Amino acid sequence: MPDPTPQPPTETTMPPSFEDLVAEGAAVPTEGWDFSWFAGRATEARPSWGYAVSLAGRLAEADAVLDVDTGGGEVLDFALGRASRTPALLAATEPWPPNVAKATELLRPRGVVVVSVPPEAPLPFADGAFDLVTSRHPVSPDWTEIARVLRRGGTYFAQHVGPASVFELVEHFLGPQPAEVRGARHPDRERAAAQAAGLEIVDLRTERLRMEFHDIAAVVHFLRKVVWMVPGFTVEAYEDALRALHERIVGEGPFVAHSTRHLIEARKPL
Repeated sequence: MPDPTPQPPTETTMPPSFEDLVAEGAAVPTEGWDFSWFAGRATEARPSWGYAVSLAGRLAEADAVLDVDTGGGEVLDFALGRASRTPALLAATEPWPPNVAKATELLRPRGVVVVSVPPEAPLPFADGAFDLVTSRHPVSPDWTEIARVLRRGGTYFAQHVGPASVFELVEHFLGPQPAEVRGARHPDRERAAAQAAGLEIVDLRTERLRMEFHDIAAVVHFLRKVVWMVPGFTVEAYEDALRALHERIVGEGPFVAHSTRHLIEARKPL
């Protein structure tokens, strides 16, 4: 029999509106490469090779290390914390001023000198200064400069963003992209560029990885943080495309895209 005792009405929570979600995504700070804010809102599968952990092993065997495009220094900081030995000389470069400040604060206690280097500028270091140069997701690797600052027998060890990465999202906002744009950052091109600079390719591996965006706030924050995906992105300029994507996520579930990553190891010949 039904319970005769009256029950209080169940309070329902209205889902956040498009405007609320967009405002939230637009308000999150974008400095550094800490992606913890995305927890529960977006996911990305990680490459099988575990770059940051592998980097820790390389650091333990090196004497002089340069990390290029270090972001906020989070990856280098993690790897140094896992390394069984700290290199005698540690330097990092970063082009974006807010990240320079963040990386300096994080890495100075570990003995890392962080240097502000504008995009496409030469590296401000002597020839053959480092036996290990590293980078996680450099904007545009300058192979000639990397080869110049490496010692003979030195290694470049990095994880790069590959071709057409997250282009399902990019093309939602920009439309179909030409073949030359989709093929940029292709590992075969990077292999050729590294070899042209005088480096030998030791290892080159590529993986394509699933990403999911669970709300439009995550999309807004992602495009503000990874600025080269949709150059000049602002909420105002892309409001119609954002609203259409919001309605798609609400109606169909998470928006699925795919990132591409490649691990590259190159050596300067003896």
